[in-house]
Amino acid sequence: MILPKVRDPRFVTIRRGGTLTDADHHLLALWAASCAEHVLGHFESVRPGDSRPREAVAHARAWARGEVRMMVARAAGGHAMGAARELRGAARHAAYAAGQAAVVAHVAAHELGAAAYAIKAVRAAAPPGESEAAGRRVCRWQRERLPAAIRALVLDDQRLRNDICWSVFDC
Repeated sequence: MILPKVRDPRFVTIRRGGTLTDADHHLLALWAASCAEHVLGHFESVRPGDSRPREAVAHARAWARGEVRMMVARAAGGHAMGAARELRGAARHAAYAAGQAAVVAHVAAHELGAAAYAIKAVRAAAPPGESEAAGRRVCRWQRERLPAAIRALVLDDQRLRNDICWSVFDC
């Protein structure tokens, strides 16, 4: 479980009693989609005919643009995670990253799940002895792509949840 036991109000939309604006929620989804898409090749090289993870990333972006409803994006995320279940290693983590990106539409705090699983995918694909360095590189890559409006929020979230996210954000 990579979500905190108590929901951080910064990741709950204003209309639900939190402080997250719709604009920032959309930025979180777009950033999570970028994190997941960056590692999709690890899945697609193992399951080239299975489009569920790529479709989940597309649905995350479509939701952020207002083109699909939350329930559609969330369902696409579930399908991507279903694609992961039979797999192991980098392919599994990449599919989970895509699934997590799509469900950001439902729960904004899943943004860290997409990033963490993407880092785990890169670590799993790295040659022996290079996984930690590979994980740090992709963590830095992700941080470089954080929009300014959500940068402080995501970096603080990484600091607060690093322990329950397999300590992948030590970069």
